[in-house]
Amino acid sequence: MASVVPMKDKKLLEVKLGELPSWILMWDFSPSGILGAFQRGYYQYYNKYINVRKGSISGITTVLACYMLFNYCFSYKHLKHERLHKYY
Repeated sequence: MASVVPMKDKKLLEVKLGELPSWILMWDFSPSGILGAFQRGYYQYYNKYINVRKGSISGITTVLACYMLFNYCFSYKHLKHERLHKYY
């Protein structure tokens, strides 16, 4: 007998394409709901990569890669302008 999981508790990969709009509308878009989502994400990341028995460099490397990508996206306009500038 299959257990029925409420729509709100389903993960993204478990949601069918037709259920996607109603699944997104069930999110809590209040400031406390958004803060709670960030806290859950942080704790999930921390428990998966940092707070482990046999740790490795992968958790810190992931943070560093995200930081570098964010900075590149933030300064892309300046870098693009400098790339097209002719030095002569």
